[in-house]
Amino acid sequence: MNARTHLHEPTNEGPVLITGGAGFIGTNLATRLLESGRRVVVLDNLSRPGVEANAHWLWHRFGDRVAIEIGDVRDAGRVRGLVANASQVFHFAAQVAVTSSLVDPRDDFETNLGGTLNVLEAMRVMKTPPSLVFTSTNKVYGALDDIALDHAGDRYAPRDETLRSAGVSETRPLDFHSPYGCSKGGADQYVLDYARSFGLPAALFRMSCIYGPHQCGNEDQGWVAHFLRCALRREPITIYGDGRQVRDILFVTDLADAFVRCQARMHELAGRAFNMGGGPSNALSLREVLGTIASLTGRAPQIEYGPWRVGDQRWYVSDTQAFRRATGWAPAVDAQEGIARLHEWLVETTMPSQARVPATSRTHAA
Repeated sequence: MNARTHLHEPTNEGPVLITGGAGFIGTNLATRLLESGRRVVVLDNLSRPGVEANAHWLWHRFGDRVAIEIGDVRDAGRVRGLVANASQVFHFAAQVAVTSSLVDPRDDFETNLGGTLNVLEAMRVMKTPPSLVFTSTNKVYGALDDIALDHAGDRYAPRDETLRSAGVSETRPLDFHSPYGCSKGGADQYVLDYARSFGLPAALFRMSCIYGPHQCGNEDQGWVAHFLRCALRREPITIYGDGRQVRDILFVTDLADAFVRCQARMHELAGRAFNMGGGPSNALSLREVLGTIASLTGRAPQIEYGPWRVGDQRWYVSDTQAFRRATGWAPAVDAQEGIARLHEWLVETTMPSQARVPATSRTHAA
């Protein structure tokens, strides 16, 4: 018997709509919701490499409990119809790369800001709108050039002790940098204002670096998965800058838990923005992540260096205390365990069978 038949499905709730739901975050959240008995509708244009495989994986695992709608969040009519039937909405659909926004700012604007406005407008005309969680970005805080930094071995560290121990809080002034920062920041502010002006049940996360299974990472977005993929294929990794830049990384199952908690307490959290990431305890520099990868693969990755990129923050760590106080949430997967889990998933799903034997075993067998 299919295990899914044992799950209890709420009878008084419509499906959960996840825009961009075939992306890696959407796939992991959909899995969490489907395993708990919810029905899920995924809206995705499948334009990002790898997401079609995620959509097939969801369909094969969960069958008709998940509906895959191939479409674009820029299609206002399509969005309106899907939102009208949803009990909850998670809006992840986006153009996700700073570099792409510099090449085609209009496409970035239409997807990130226009697409978000379509979701909000679809909600605004409803008598009882679904609750919305939107994913914003730490890029709304700009390059953070005013934070004085010191070299601390293989990483940058703020001179300010409070900032170093707690991270960047939501009280930080917004400072959009790059077209991507503008489009996501504008969408961020529209979500907060629609909650204030129209009473919509909506909140958002300003996210740091999320990683985990089903991530089709590249050097523009999803860099932890990108580094691991390159290392496993023995391809060079390009570091833009000196590699001492620091991010707090958050394993995707911990993010999914935060999403569920946010929706469950929407009556209290509507109209608020929360910084979301692994926090100071899960903060690593690019160099430190490369060292972890070397330990996992048994060899140091090949590294090439390029110039600093527009808007790149040398240090960003999320202060997640506001969300912790509001919901009791905390990350359960530390950075070293999470990177090892992602490494294992990549080996099992993307590597030839002969490459799955640990390097030490292959040496002894030779």
